[in-house]
Amino acid sequence: MLANRSKNTQPELAVRKILHAGGLRYRVNMRPIPLLRRTADVVFTRARVAVFIDGCFWHSCPEHSSRPKSNSDYWGPKLRGNVERDRQTDRALESAGWLVLRFWEHESEVEVAEAIALAVRAQHSSSLDASGVKD
Repeated sequence: MLANRSKNTQPELAVRKILHAGGLRYRVNMRPIPLLRRTADVVFTRARVAVFIDGCFWHSCPEHSSRPKSNSDYWGPKLRGNVERDRQTDRALESAGWLVLRFWEHESEVEVAEAIALAVRAQHSSSLDASGVKD
């Protein structure tokens, strides 16, 4: 399991490259809430958007997940725990005012980057509207 990357995976790098080329700036592998031990893959601090690009195996993708046949007593609870932790993370971030975006590693990086850019710009403009300041 040491060879499995937890950050800077190919899907993350591809999405980040598109976002950066589109003029968006972000933080990488950051805790949106410092006291919460959860690290988002891409974080837009001003817009309060946390992006997770989940691996199909580790987060039990409905399309591509597979259940290991060997050592299933270990893997079953492990994978279910990952999914439950994802939901807890979503709830904690949303209750703190963050927009949580989750994507699967198999999704088109162009479509993922477009969805992220739209959400960040919408969040940014709504925060400006709320403060009474316009660009």
